[in-house]
Amino acid sequence: MPVLRKTEFTAEVVWLGQVPTGASIRAEAAASLSLGFAGVAGERHEGENRASCVRMTNIYPKGTEIRNVRQLSVLSQEEMQETAVEMGLDTLNPSYLGVSILLKGIPDFTHVPPSSRLQGPDGVTITIDMENRPCVIPGREVEADLPGHGAAFKPAAQGRRGVTAWVERPGVLSLGDSLTLFVPDQRAWAP
Repeated sequence: MPVLRKTEFTAEVVWLGQVPTGASIRAEAAASLSLGFAGVAGERHEGENRASCVRMTNIYPKGTEIRNVRQLSVLSQEEMQETAVEMGLDTLNPSYLGVSILLKGIPDFTHVPPSSRLQGPDGVTITIDMENRPCVIPGREVEADLPGHGAAFKPAAQGRRGVTAWVERPGVLSLGDSLTLFVPDQRAWAP
């Protein structure tokens, strides 16, 4: 029987965003997010299912209907700041990266084990799918406002782009909320 172990780590929610439907991944800041089983209502990444993308072509033909485990993009403020510095910036606006939830307080956040949970004060719980690898799309958003810096995003964000996640238990998440980290209680894979 799988067990999730409560850790000593908690994270503070320092920024929340919603990505409107459309071509851009630019997020709009929000004071709170109402998370349902399909994610954030009316948001670009909403849905219990989605069409598979280029990330999944080694398993499915592009466009195959699959479970949506990319409802949310969760990043660490500390890792995002390291990315900004490497890009030659003082700060990096989370809206450029399509951030749903920006946290502070969990070290090495991008590498938290898949299937870990983050649970909020009202019981809202999100499940971490896996590392969200950097791509050129956020770089385009950076470049639009900060010419000459967009191409630096992908290499600077390696190993610190955060994770994708999905809603396991609905609820409301607000700025300043504290999230508790639970991790799978299992040994590392050793084939």
